Amino acid sequence: MFRMVCLVVMLAALLVPANTSAQAIRFQPQGAAAAGQGNAFAAQADDASAIHFNPAGLTQVDGVQSIVGSSLMGGSIKYKSPAGLDARGDYGGSITAPPPSYFYLSANLGAFGGSAISPVTLGIGLTSPFGSSTRYPANGPFNTAAVSAALPLIDIKPTIAYKVHEDVSVGVSADIYSFAGFLGEGHAERRQVGAGLFDIPAGASVELNGKGTGAGATVSLLYTPLRNHEGKPQASVGLAYHSQAVVPLKGALLVNGRNVSDVSTNLVLPQIYTGAMAIWPIRTNEREWKLELDVEYVGWKSMRDSDIQRSSGGVIPQPQQWKNVPVVAIGTEYKWLNPEWLPQWDVAIRSGYTRTENPVPDTTFNPGTISLSSQTLSIGVGFLCKGQGRFLWVVPCGGSSSLWPKAIGFDVAFQEWFYEPRTVTGNRNPTVDGTYHTYVHLGTASLKFMF
Repeated sequence: MFRMVCLVVMLAALLVPANTSAQAIRFQPQGAAAAGQGNAFAAQADDASAIHFNPAGLTQVDGVQSIVGSSLMGGSIKYKSPAGLDARGDYGGSITAPPPSYFYLSANLGAFGGSAISPVTLGIGLTSPFGSSTRYPANGPFNTAAVSAALPLIDIKPTIAYKVHEDVSVGVSADIYSFAGFLGEGHAERRQVGAGLFDIPAGASVELNGKGTGAGATVSLLYTPLRNHEGKPQASVGLAYHSQAVVPLKGALLVNGRNVSDVSTNLVLPQIYTGAMAIWPIRTNEREWKLELDVEYVGWKSMRDSDIQRSSGGVIPQPQQWKNVPVVAIGTEYKWLNPEWLPQWDVAIRSGYTRTENPVPDTTFNPGTISLSSQTLSIGVGFLCKGQGRFLWVVPCGGSSSLWPKAIGFDVAFQEWFYEPRTVTGNRNPTVDGTYHTYVHLGTASLKFMF
């Protein structure tokens, strides 16, 4: 078991990505089962990805479970200036590389013996909930604002969940935000062309970079007021609070490839309040149907400025003045349990909708961090192979050995993000003014191993 866990951890370390932007620098899809439901999962939270969505939900996960997954994401950004100039950018390539990924490992202590510790479940997650990756032509109309930007930030989440009562669980996780050398350049980075300000020559190639580590926390609750005769939830309420975190960044200001001064700033990540409710109109031994509504309040107002302090003296002002916004997600899942047409398997189909508001005002909008109001449509499917079933018709899904999983799952989801066009006026950098159109399509897949 220890060797298999180490193997999965090493695989996850290779997969966790440089991020791609969604709502400002937030990237919401952190699990294929949740992504297929429009990310509405905080009240269901019944697999190891609960580490991200609602840590208290880990108490529903029996034994040892691991999930590893990755996303393929592509899209385009189109810009037209008031004078009619056109430009096109993308999210780090036709397909973002390395791909946004996630890894979760949970263990209910009761699986190791002793009823006294069975209410406790431990977990660890490696995710990428914040980040950005954009690029534009070096001779673009707003190149003094951005040519490219990347924020390959990862979140390490040690987690503990405790079942206080049969119907009430609580969970706590730390959020350790940092950078890793195997992800992109291993630091936050923005490239642009000098505008002749702050002792930087006009037309010079400018790069600002920095890295650091910051910490926050997540606390959550799962309440199940209604169960069926087998004890399975028929109604659940999830509450979660992700605290604000400050990541101090230290790096360099490069002009035409030469380090002219060390620089520092702070990256402020928002606090997030989540309330969710799920109901199962159908929950029998043969079928399950779930409906869920999640509402979030994202405290982007804490992003007031990102002023860059130069070691040589002076400040490069970077006002932000973002605002708080809501996010609403609706999702559903219909599941067949061990159907006659596919024995030894559970099969799920999923769909969802997410509404995300734009937190960035026109005056401080930067094309390096595309932020537009959007609507997301999601679909997905899931397969769980157990017992005498065979995964991919070859690999046995269950075995008597403790070194072999009891079940193997595979989930896939597809999301289409429909961004509303945005016309920026009155920006502090007039070259940024203009109309932006963008679209994003994303596919994500994950493997689940249950021991």
